[in-house]
Amino acid sequence: MKNEVAALVLRNNYLQSQAISTLELHSGTRLPEYSQLMHSLERANELSRALEFLPNDEELAERRKKSLGLTRPELAVLLSYSKIWLSKHLLESNVPADPYLSLELKRYFPDPVRTRFARAISRHRLRREIIAMATTNSLVNRMGATFVARAQDDTGAAPARIACAYTAAREIFDMRDLWAQIEALDNRIPAAVQYTAMFQTTRLLRHMSYWLLENLRGDLDIERAVRRYAAQVAELFGKFGEVLSVTEQARIGAQRSRLIEQRVPEQLAARIASLEALHCALDLVEVATASRIDIGYAAKAYFDLGERIGLTWIKEQIETLGADGHWQAVARGTLRDNLYALQRNITGAVLACKGRDPAARVDQWMVRRAAPVESLKRIVVDLRTGAAPDFATLSVALQAVRRLAQD
Repeated sequence: MKNEVAALVLRNNYLQSQAISTLELHSGTRLPEYSQLMHSLERANELSRALEFLPNDEELAERRKKSLGLTRPELAVLLSYSKIWLSKHLLESNVPADPYLSLELKRYFPDPVRTRFARAISRHRLRREIIAMATTNSLVNRMGATFVARAQDDTGAAPARIACAYTAAREIFDMRDLWAQIEALDNRIPAAVQYTAMFQTTRLLRHMSYWLLENLRGDLDIERAVRRYAAQVAELFGKFGEVLSVTEQARIGAQRSRLIEQRVPEQLAARIASLEALHCALDLVEVATASRIDIGYAAKAYFDLGERIGLTWIKEQIETLGADGHWQAVARGTLRDNLYALQRNITGAVLACKGRDPAARVDQWMVRRAAPVESLKRIVVDLRTGAAPDFATLSVALQAVRRLAQD
């Protein structure tokens, strides 16, 4: 088994190095998150910055002025401590007993052991520890050192539930396959292109993990969530060419072209470029299921609606907001989540209207809600012709959207 064991060890080293490189890409802009994590670990007596030669608050403030982030060794230390902290929490939870996560136990062992000793593996005395460690490594290597701590602050969920939500999101969106395709381009395209693509996957998984935590509060079972959403998400992605608005198609087309210029294969470039549009996928599954309508039909109504009343533009502006510190990042995330939830609710109302096709249903709904629709359009026109929108002006726009969502 020595060759396979060596390969598993090297794979682990590869993933940790890749994690540090991906974090380094945005280390400067995410310095407030790292500061927040260090404070959190210190309060829990899990970390001594002085012992580990990590920067104190004064040094962090100086780095922020210079737009500098953490160094690779500092990121490696934080990655390690976040794994230790998360693994402890998972061991104290019921996560190691989850039937879906028990697959991590089998993946841990070389193939000859899995083949000859399947029963013994399931009864291994370190079963819980191995599952907790494997789950921790997967989550932290892919999502970074700050993800769980920030998700706790943002959602109030326990680390165990956050780990379950991440695992469900990873499987629903088939991220293992996408990561393998990106990693297969090693030494064929610039590494920075790969790290940027990896970062795009973490943005989607972060949003979808939060969605699952919020919408499946009492029933966050990984296997049930995968059965409920995975097939329809795959179907939605396959229909993007038919359902996306003109603006979305143009954005995806431009990003796809940039990736192809950087020697990313066409099919993979299209998938990476589509990640941003998939942020609404779970909302669309729920709307289509509740309306008993094909997800492609529901998606056409969703994107057409967003284009015609300005929701697509508002989303773009929220994404471009600068976040000066942890709480502004939380505020930006809240604006984004609220807009997605409102567009989902409005799409449900649109699909309740009569009409031969999605556009006809949007027409009918807009006639019924003519006054608040015109009010929102005026606000969007004012914002587009004025100074760059900020948190305050986008909050006003969101309030106008909220009026549209009311019966």
